Amino acid sequence: MKILQELGLVSLFLIAGFMSDAQSAQMETGKKVYIKTCMVCHQNDGAGVPGLNPPLIKTDWVTGQKNRLINVVLNGLEDPIEVNGEEYSNPMPSMMHLTDQEIADVLTYIRNSFGNKSLAVTPAEVKALRPKK
Repeated sequence: MKILQELGLVSLFLIAGFMSDAQSAQMETGKKVYIKTCMVCHQNDGAGVPGLNPPLIKTDWVTGQKNRLINVVLNGLEDPIEVNGEEYSNPMPSMMHLTDQEIADVLTYIRNSFGNKSLAVTPAEVKALRPKK
């Protein structure tokens, strides 16, 4: 029961069989990457920090075009951005050190947590946008 509470509503859907085993595994792995890499700035509940780090809750930056979100993770952001009518100025570093799978997993987790409901991100989508060395 504690696991269900920690994973939240999305996990209830997973356990109830609304997502495939692969999607369930991607969500679980994505949550681990989120906790390790993203939570310090975007917070446990995805609400972010006012004026600094944008929320991940019901914003088209998260639920909109996958390519834009993937590029933010791969390349970071230096300039202030506006999210849901608020400006956020804290730069986001590139997360190029994460694998294509880790980025796909964490973005799928974010796109389906905090009240969001969007299509999964695949490692192939991340690979296609990763800058070539």
